[in-house]
Amino acid sequence: MTGLVLRLAGLLQSFGERGVFHYRDTCAFPTRSALIGMFAAAQGRPREHALDPYPHLRTSGDTTAPSHRDLTVTIRIDQPGTPYRDFHTVGGGHPRDQSLLTGNGTRRKPAASTLVSHRDYLTGAVFTVAVTGPVALISHIAETLERPRFGLFLGRRACLPDEPLVLNPDSPDPVNELLTRTPLTRNRPPAPADTHLPTTFVWEHPPPGAEPTTPPDRESTSEPLNLTRHARRHVPRPLWMTTEALPAHLYAGPRPLDALTTYKHGAPA
Repeated sequence: MTGLVLRLAGLLQSFGERGVFHYRDTCAFPTRSALIGMFAAAQGRPREHALDPYPHLRTSGDTTAPSHRDLTVTIRIDQPGTPYRDFHTVGGGHPRDQSLLTGNGTRRKPAASTLVSHRDYLTGAVFTVAVTGPVALISHIAETLERPRFGLFLGRRACLPDEPLVLNPDSPDPVNELLTRTPLTRNRPPAPADTHLPTTFVWEHPPPGAEPTTPPDRESTSEPLNLTRHARRHVPRPLWMTTEALPAHLYAGPRPLDALTTYKHGAPA
């Protein structure tokens, strides 16, 4: 097993968890479904094949091909961001023969032709993510994220990721990277007396040091079973949340890109 370290940052992010129809919510952190969808997009997989296994990545001795189910995700919330709600309208102002269709295929009346929806986003959020899995699969994901075939986005198509996206494509212990090495983006610098920075982590398994029987802190409907447009289906997945005291020296400074570039490529000669 090996892993990679990703940084999800951008002007807007939105990771739907329960919202449908006129209200589209966002989870407070990236969902497993959104990440797997991003990996599939990078590989050029259409929705109907997004969750297929990877038979060409099977190694000798494997009885089954690796798949997204073999991936484990750990999320570090560097900046939670600020909730933002978009008031969105569709279909208004058109003549009757161009108005929106109803469920039975007829046209809506002019007085009811405008549909109003609310869509939630996070602004200014930054998440650092460790993804662990089989070596061949992790290598394939990292390579295609660097050279994606389809566009990448942070939950919704309007949410484009900042660079760098892939911070470390091949880490033997990506979770330890989050705890001890990966630069931490913060709006405010630590106080001079601060030696550690409390930081929220989201785990897909009981966190290090916890008993295996520790109950989860919440469930997220984020395990994808079908990602096709008209047959999407997800099931709940337990999550554990902790606050970890990270070393204050991980603070990336007022220009995070400098520290991130050094972390990704090493200090300039």
